[in-house]
Amino acid sequence: MSISLEYSYSKSQDTMDSLEKQLICPICLEMFTKPVVILPCQHNLCRKCANDIFQASNPYLPTRGGSVTSGGRFRCPSCRHEVVLDRHGVYGLQRNLLVENIIDMYKQESTSGKPAPEQKVDQPMCEEHDEEKINIYCVTCSVPTCSLCKVFGAHKDCEVAPLNSVYQRQKTELSDGIAMLVGNNDRIQGIISQLEETCRTIEENGRRQKSQVCEKFDHLYAILEDRKGEMNSMVASEQDEKLNYIRGLQRKYGDHLETMSKVVETGIQNMEEPEMAVFLQNSKPLLQTIGEATNTSHLDKVERGYENMDHFSANFHREAKALRNIDFVGEEDEDDEEEEDEEEEEGVEEAAASTGSRAELPLTPVGGVTVPGAQATAEATAAPPSNPPRSPLPLPRRPPPPPLPRRPPPLPPPPRQPPPPRQPPPPPSPPQAQPADTLAQ
Repeated sequence: MSISLEYSYSKSQDTMDSLEKQLICPICLEMFTKPVVILPCQHNLCRKCANDIFQASNPYLPTRGGSVTSGGRFRCPSCRHEVVLDRHGVYGLQRNLLVENIIDMYKQESTSGKPAPEQKVDQPMCEEHDEEKINIYCVTCSVPTCSLCKVFGAHKDCEVAPLNSVYQRQKTELSDGIAMLVGNNDRIQGIISQLEETCRTIEENGRRQKSQVCEKFDHLYAILEDRKGEMNSMVASEQDEKLNYIRGLQRKYGDHLETMSKVVETGIQNMEEPEMAVFLQNSKPLLQTIGEATNTSHLDKVERGYENMDHFSANFHREAKALRNIDFVGEEDEDDEEEEDEEEEEGVEEAAASTGSRAELPLTPVGGVTVPGAQATAEATAAPPSNPPRSPLPLPRRPPPPPLPRRPPPLPPPPRQPPPPRQPPPPPSPPQAQPADTLAQ
């Protein structure tokens, strides 16, 4: 029977011990003190401990009577869940009446039940006096000691205090320090979260700015490609114009050479004519034809330097320097840049008009025949070409400048005058009578 009672008591004691562990506050490490508040995460705290954590997490909020009177937030010490409070502070948290009732029942059961057998606790003994227990605290040396040390030993001149009072005071200080550390941890956790959010914002802003820079440079590339195509078209147009003109002269000189070859062939055949009368009859018109064939004044002649195209040379030193100096600008400078862009656009239009007027090739007579572009080529050869005023490189916000006016097609050379009609050869004169003495000889 006694064994059964002892077993029942032991089982009940284990239950009470496990229940006591569930009723320990995670802040003060003591049994919950009324009132007990329940957090949104379903964990419980003493209201006093919750208020200590809240004040440590929100040191700059106004307080009244040692309690925070306005809303704020702190983290649960058990699960780190963030608890947001209203304007009532910790007094706005709901009380857990069930836990309070369980605490009352536990205390009542502990006092009314069979007293638990005393457990032997290893109490530290004094090192100087083996049989004396440590029962006082030396405030001067900050060490626990025994009564004999105070009366006869090393601490006889020191200030001492009861061990229990010092124990309670330091335990309270330790509890407050733990609450403060928990609050500091909450603040640090909040700072870490803010820093992580700042890192994400910086990365997003960096990606956006890189995208904008790429778009602006792509716009610059497009403008440069358009201008390169226009300038290459101008060079190709004048190249085709000059090539067509030179090839036309080639054909004219080829036709003239063929005509002269035929005249030479006819002259050689006439030289082989045995009959003097026939030779004399054909030689005079042949000599006239040779004289006409030798005259090349009716053929166009290309002056030296006509093949030169250096007037299309471009100097981009200023634009290259401007490109190297490209940098980021502030928002307050954008209005000034827009005004400068408008002025630069006006300068581009004026430069384009002056360049277009100089690009026209004048007609210059050469050898009695009008040759397009000869005078412009001669001037380009005689003096170094002067670079026309160039517009600065357009900025991304400015539309591309209007295309330069195309040169009018060159005037065709005047029609070739037909050669004068050939005069019929004069009839051969009759042979004169020779003197008789000559015949006799």
